[in-house]
Amino acid sequence: MAAAILEAAAQVLARAGEQASMNDVAAAAGVARATVYRYFPNRQALLDRLAEVAVTDAGARLASARIDEVEPDEGVARAVRALIDVGDYFIALAHERIRPAPEEFQAKIAGPLGRLFERGQASGAIRADVPGAWLTESLVALVVGALSATPSLGREDSVAAITSMFLDGARSRSSSATAP
Repeated sequence: MAAAILEAAAQVLARAGEQASMNDVAAAAGVARATVYRYFPNRQALLDRLAEVAVTDAGARLASARIDEVEPDEGVARAVRALIDVGDYFIALAHERIRPAPEEFQAKIAGPLGRLFERGQASGAIRADVPGAWLTESLVALVVGALSATPSLGREDSVAAITSMFLDGARSRSSSATAP
């Protein structure tokens, strides 16, 4: 039951943000408001659990994408695909301005992305003048922004657009033949 409530909460919060109530979450989950409160005693408890699920899911998807085993450009595309698939959970967290537990975010998302960017910087494929932490935050923000945008693109069109937008800004200036 908690999983169904979380899924409904992610959908409702992704669309309505702070305006969404626990009643809205209950209605979307098809349960009584008291049932929501039985699992999540308050909105903050619900948001905290959404953050945990989002980070765990993103981390598992990034690990499954094996971004450390491919060239940086392909690694970024795989990372974008993995993060897009987290979907409403990321959007809900962004709308609610909830920051996941820093150590979990670092271990499961920022760490793997940071290592990808370090490899890219070492190989000259990614700009070395931009700190890896900025690249990580920028990529996550770009994914959340694209997922929140209307109209939305299909999954693979979103992956291609986000990857291209990110890499064209992150690419080493010496590797870009058309740079001004």
